[in-house]
Amino acid sequence: MSGTATAAGPLVVAPTRRAGLLPSVRGRLLGLVGAVMLLALLLAASLAVGSKPIALGDVLASFTAFDDTLEDHLIVQSLRLPRTVVAVLVGAALGLAGALVQGLTRNPLADPGILGVSAGAALAVVVGIFFFGVGSLTGYVWFAFLGAAVTSVGVYALGAVGRDGLTPVKLALAGAAVTAFLTSLTTTVLLVDVATLDQYRFWAVGSVAGRDMTVVAQVAPFLAVGIVMALLAGRSLNALALGDDVARSLGARVGASRVFSAVAIVLLVGGATAAAGPIGFVGLTVPHVARALTGPDYRWVLAYSAVLAPVLLLAADVLGRVVARPGEVQVGIVTAVIGAPVFIALVRRRTLAQV
Repeated sequence: MSGTATAAGPLVVAPTRRAGLLPSVRGRLLGLVGAVMLLALLLAASLAVGSKPIALGDVLASFTAFDDTLEDHLIVQSLRLPRTVVAVLVGAALGLAGALVQGLTRNPLADPGILGVSAGAALAVVVGIFFFGVGSLTGYVWFAFLGAAVTSVGVYALGAVGRDGLTPVKLALAGAAVTAFLTSLTTTVLLVDVATLDQYRFWAVGSVAGRDMTVVAQVAPFLAVGIVMALLAGRSLNALALGDDVARSLGARVGASRVFSAVAIVLLVGGATAAAGPIGFVGLTVPHVARALTGPDYRWVLAYSAVLAPVLLLAADVLGRVVARPGEVQVGIVTAVIGAPVFIALVRRRTLAQV
């Protein structure tokens, strides 16, 4: 790894010890274009496939010549379009957050929940249901986002305590401890109140079904800011991957880089969890796939993660509608079924499990 500090800021060249399956810039660009095309195909499938199949011509007509007297048009616009938009936003957020967390903690097995974001969101939703009688998705969003933000700040502050300040190991340990504590509180409330459990379990399974454009409007600004911040963090993550001392010698502002990435993670995971509930394995698995394709340069890892994660989430959502017709399997269950064996296969190849 080599790098040169300039007046405009640190110039960091990503590690070259593993080139990835797409070693050239041209190959990576073509691969990214291919991923975007696959995402476009899945967008069309998400709008057309369901308990009632709809022809692509009718899907297109629902956008170009909407007729509220036609059932197919109503299904596309009121049901499938919102869940598709939510799936894309949530997928991109989780994929980027996973890559950020793995780079920030220098831990290839880290996932977005390591900072306690998901646990904080879950506890906040339970509090909203139990103490305030919140019973709608639009209400869950704000409680979940508040819980995610407060918990992340607490984890960051806890990890910064001590003579050495904030380190990747302390951050991961603080997140694990806080997650365990908050999970126990959540479980306690759910065990003593069956009504709260009945409402909470529909959110906790992780789903993009039943979401409308109101939910999209609530979380989209936070996710948009988080996505932009994540994509801008690639250079700083490349520096942090070298270790704090080397990063500082190259001109990187280590503390500021960590805070910047942490804020992006809170926005991404908080918004995604608020909108769709906790969805596992997306943020854990997708960055490994991206790294296998591009190598360890986080500028490329983040770009690929932002596209491949929505691909995975949309594919899981469409598959969930097909395998149990006329019902459907929630996307959180499908991603776990798909993600677990894929992740096991990845970590068995040790070269892919490094950051």
